[in-house]
Amino acid sequence: MIRSLLPPDIAPPFARYAHGVATTGTGIVVTSGQLGLAADGTVPDGAEAQAQIIFANLDAILREGGTSRNHLLRINAYVTDRSHMAGYMAARDAWLRDVSHLPASTLVIVSGFTRPEFVVEIEVTAALP
Repeated sequence: MIRSLLPPDIAPPFARYAHGVATTGTGIVVTSGQLGLAADGTVPDGAEAQAQIIFANLDAILREGGTSRNHLLRINAYVTDRSHMAGYMAARDAWLRDVSHLPASTLVIVSGFTRPEFVVEIEVTAALP
């Protein structure tokens, strides 16, 4: 069974897609790339502040899918400039501080996102417990 994940406590997707998808057959949850958009529609300045919102949203998506950051398999992250790497990594390391294992991770520098104020985007893959 495939189930779309659309937690009601975070901002809705920008278009016709789900924030994440859970599959009971394979026991995997994947998320769409998340941007630093708060539930009230605001976007804070800086990669660390945006990543903190993103990781909180990822927690909500994973929870909706029946899993958590403790079951992460992979993190894919994208920043718009090398200067945003430190802020992203600080937020990521804080988010992963208490997990029992570390996931695989990729960080890519890209030219931009849908709006210029976004400087980081993150997607994750997790196993169902």
